[in-house]
Amino acid sequence: MIYNHNFDVDSVFELLRTINEKYPEGSREDEALRIAAVALFYVRETQKLNEYREFFRSFYTPAIDYIVVSQTFATREEADVWLGSGTARDGDLVRIAGQGFQVMPERKGTGLRFVRMPLPEELMKNPPPKPE
Repeated sequence: MIYNHNFDVDSVFELLRTINEKYPEGSREDEALRIAAVALFYVRETQKLNEYREFFRSFYTPAIDYIVVSQTFATREEADVWLGSGTARDGDLVRIAGQGFQVMPERKGTGLRFVRMPLPEELMKNPPPKPE
């Protein structure tokens, strides 16, 4: 499940307060809820909320969501023109005719080339065989 990293802090405080009212003061639950609320309050007051939001997002975002295709081409010819244009960078992930490739240095070190790198959606359609 992906959670909203742009959550409304005041709504979270209000919800924590409402939940906390159900537990007696000094209970373990009361203590845990107060610690969580004060931690969030500290993050906001020290102006670290944006950093926390990024941490929260990365904590709950699947790794697959970090895979970003930088360019998409209908044909290999179009991709080769782009590769030769000087704008391609080592490590770029591209989609060519629906298939994933990564830009890598040529073995001789004289330029760049495409190396087949299946995209997540390709792997979901055709998962690799399970080892026996």
